[in-house]
Amino acid sequence: MIQLKIDNIEIQVSEGTTVLEAARQAGIHIPSMCYKGGHENHPSCMVCLVKDKKTGNITTSCALPAVEGMEYISNDPLVIDARKEALELLMSDHVGDCEAPCSLACPANMNIPQMNRLIAANKFEESLKVVKEDIALPYVLGYICPAPCEKACRRKQVDDAVSVCLLKRSVAAEHKNSVAKPPLSQRRGEGGEVLNNGVAIAIIGSGPAGLAAAYYLAKYGYSCVVFDKNEKSGGTLRYSIPDEELPKSVIDSEVDIIQGLGVEFRFNTPISTENFESEIRNKFKAIIIATGDVSVSNPMADLFQFTKTGIAAEDGTFSTSIPGIFACGSIIRAQKMAVRAVAQGKAAAESAHRYLQGKPLEKPSRRFNSRFDKLVPAEFPEYLKESVSDTRYSPKDGYLKGFSREEAIQEAMRCMHCDCRKLDSCKLRSYSDQYKVDRKKYLIGERKLMTKHYQHEIVVYEPEKCIKCGLCIDITLKNNELIGLTYIGRGFDVRMDASLGANMSEAITHTAKLCVDSCPTGALSMKKE
Repeated sequence: MIQLKIDNIEIQVSEGTTVLEAARQAGIHIPSMCYKGGHENHPSCMVCLVKDKKTGNITTSCALPAVEGMEYISNDPLVIDARKEALELLMSDHVGDCEAPCSLACPANMNIPQMNRLIAANKFEESLKVVKEDIALPYVLGYICPAPCEKACRRKQVDDAVSVCLLKRSVAAEHKNSVAKPPLSQRRGEGGEVLNNGVAIAIIGSGPAGLAAAYYLAKYGYSCVVFDKNEKSGGTLRYSIPDEELPKSVIDSEVDIIQGLGVEFRFNTPISTENFESEIRNKFKAIIIATGDVSVSNPMADLFQFTKTGIAAEDGTFSTSIPGIFACGSIIRAQKMAVRAVAQGKAAAESAHRYLQGKPLEKPSRRFNSRFDKLVPAEFPEYLKESVSDTRYSPKDGYLKGFSREEAIQEAMRCMHCDCRKLDSCKLRSYSDQYKVDRKKYLIGERKLMTKHYQHEIVVYEPEKCIKCGLCIDITLKNNELIGLTYIGRGFDVRMDASLGANMSEAITHTAKLCVDSCPTGALSMKKE
């Protein structure tokens, strides 16, 4: 047995163990992208760097054998900076989006490509679940959203953008009456605990922000009461938008779903300073203000700090200066897009939930996102491999009627799926986020052209995302693939590809899923993911 130290921790390992393996045995996490136990280690990523305590030299740990008496440091500033540098160098050669441009342009950051994939597969109910993760009122927004997502859609460069808003409306219309009130026993918190349904939250205003807040809080299991000065819910949605743009029945359908979750609405109930103090503040554990009125005549002006634009609320958490009171939508700043108010309603609901759970409020942070500029014409055919050549569909029965189910499926098939299939499991993205990588630091000259090897039945290979770790090559070799994979070329131009001039479908057969699961980036991914 060999004795060594990592971060001053005494570790005993058998001969032949690497420093990386020794660290992991001791519970010390050293990041690595090109390492896989039982396979050849080609330290191509340089992310597993450690420092020799005696010499100060930096070296990779995945291919470094443990030696008696050695001492290494895994977490000092020099090591951290060196790992960051290695990741930035990898990103300089990486061509691919983490999140699709349409999702980034959506104020609610909805997973639009996943919605499209599910619609194209005729899975409308599953698609609606994806939409409602981020958008509480998809039926409404399918009529009135100005569609910033469509302006960012890469399909627009080829012919016309995918009709995202009509597709969103289609899945909502198909299941507009499908959400019922969940049994109290099924209302659970993040940790699986049954929530106290006696905890009541007041929401003032039933416009898009207030309705969204009520929807998500009800999903968390809280008893919500929505107060509104009008006879019916919807706020500006109902009283400022004509029927020919947004039918009132659409608003009613969305509200019915929210009521089905147990939300109580109290109409014809204007809020004054007096009844706010006597009827609301003392009876509810948390309050969300979403009245939409930013004027100083608003009764809240007597209770809260107002700025030039409305109630002062912290960006991201939407908390006010009074604990347990939150504000969202046009009450803090006039919102030109209802989708932004809906997104704020969800964020305010999340903050109220955290507050009631005794957790610190958190501003939402965006994960690291790789992105490249517009497609060049030579890349159009590569992206159309996952799409169809049809131009944008128009509903046969007109815009107000919307797509039929068949039309929606055909339009969804036009999506080119610009997002990464390994959005949540790509190690390059995860470590780039952890080490706060500057993806543009080493970008020099023109980028490589994006290509997609799409002929395999279940696997997509995108070479411009490959870090040349060699794991897939070793896997096909050890598992006796008849053709397998190999390195083609030398130096900076080396790439991984099928051996003997074969295609990917011939090269990886029974090892396909293992190769995909072992790939540290989205270079190899499953078509259906």
